[in-house]
Amino acid sequence: MSASSVVMLPYAPSSVAAARQRLGAELLAAGLIDSSVDDVVLVMSELLSNALRHAHPLPCGHLQVAWTCSDTQIEIAVSDGGAHTEPRAGRPTLSSLGGRGLGIVEYLADRWGVRHDDHSTTVWAVVTAAWEGRNSRNGATGIPALREVG
Repeated sequence: MSASSVVMLPYAPSSVAAARQRLGAELLAAGLIDSSVDDVVLVMSELLSNALRHAHPLPCGHLQVAWTCSDTQIEIAVSDGGAHTEPRAGRPTLSSLGGRGLGIVEYLADRWGVRHDDHSTTVWAVVTAAWEGRNSRNGATGIPALREVG
């Protein structure tokens, strides 16, 4: 199984809800189990929200969200016009109002990173896929284990 989508979205907060709805519907229709859909959609939401908060739009005035599904993983990528700082996972204090987005991505994704092109910055993440009727996690129970980050 291999499928991919690319969506251009307005540089606006309402784009997060639209992207969540489309990605979630496509993954459910393809047979990804609910908990995996939730993880992938949350990762995408965090990447897109960070682009809106910290980066500029692409030269066309939009943001690009792309996802590619395989039998074992889903890669999510959000491209923007870049920012003055490099995306990195923060270590906020308990009272901090923000700074948790890439920490959530780091926890849910197998890996994530940043690519730079001439006119764009792409933050991407890869999440393990678990499909209905088969278990891509090699015996996983579906209950996420806690892991120490940092």
